[in-house]
Amino acid sequence: MTMNSASRDSNAEVFFPDPLPGQERFVAPLDQTPLKDVDSINEAVPATSMWADAWKTLRRNPIFIISAVLVIFVLLVALFPALFTKQSPVSCNLQNSLEGGGSGHPFGYDLQGCDVYSRVIYGARTSVSIGVATTILVTIMGGLVGAIAGFCGGWVDAVLSRVTDIFFAIPMLLGAIVLLQMFRTSTSIWKIVFTLTLFGWVNMARITRSAVLEAKNLEFNTASTALGSSPIRNLFRHIIPNSLAPVIVMATMSLGSYIVSEATLSFLGIGLPSSVVSWGGDISTAQNLLRTNPSVLFYPSAALAITVLAFIMMGDAVKDALDPKSRTA
Repeated sequence: MTMNSASRDSNAEVFFPDPLPGQERFVAPLDQTPLKDVDSINEAVPATSMWADAWKTLRRNPIFIISAVLVIFVLLVALFPALFTKQSPVSCNLQNSLEGGGSGHPFGYDLQGCDVYSRVIYGARTSVSIGVATTILVTIMGGLVGAIAGFCGGWVDAVLSRVTDIFFAIPMLLGAIVLLQMFRTSTSIWKIVFTLTLFGWVNMARITRSAVLEAKNLEFNTASTALGSSPIRNLFRHIIPNSLAPVIVMATMSLGSYIVSEATLSFLGIGLPSSVVSWGGDISTAQNLLRTNPSVLFYPSAALAITVLAFIMMGDAVKDALDPKSRTA
């Protein structure tokens, strides 16, 4: 555009080309538009991070408080079951078969004469341990695969994405049933953990890949590269830490599903052996007593439901706290 003439606003000390018809505009002088208090920044207030803002939001969320109390209680029961019962879960007496609750045995006895309360307490250790261990391995495996795929791109992303799609097409529970049926000679806790990890890392990889793809195109990565930082340093120092929010949410909400998966496998008789105390095994044993003595089935089922609900509620609360849109709503 060629400027033939120019008009000058003497108050604003700014030169403007002659406007075309319909493009007239007015610029107020600076002395008529002073800086308002609402536009000022209080430099005395320290800057906050996303995690600090999220924690501030979580402290005021009653759902998070309730779920945190339940999760802490479940973890205490799983880590220190002896604090809650002195009765051995494998000490059974057929003379006490299906007796009701009494002093020291509030939940009564099951068909084998085992104390239901002590089995519920010690069953938390097995179920929660499998859920936590599976979540840690899934987060590490899926996080690394997703981070490498999203950061490298190109043929690396294409290959890893196709491998992820193959595992994604196999339902986790169905794949675990088939795999455990092939190796039923000896079933242990770690075999259950590795089986669930093998079919459960896919969702974590997809979430991590999306987060890394978004983070690697932000300004801080470009600035770090311009300052001479290597790609590997950028990945582990800047990109992955800034991609952890969705990963943490996914891990928190998935932990409950892994506990349910272990209970389902034990209920079907292909999970942990009967010698290992677990909620799924007790539910499977008590299913035939639903009509005659439902309390034997109710207590391990209630413990399983409350634990899973606590982790799901915590995951929802963390998701709302780490979502900027929900924080500003």
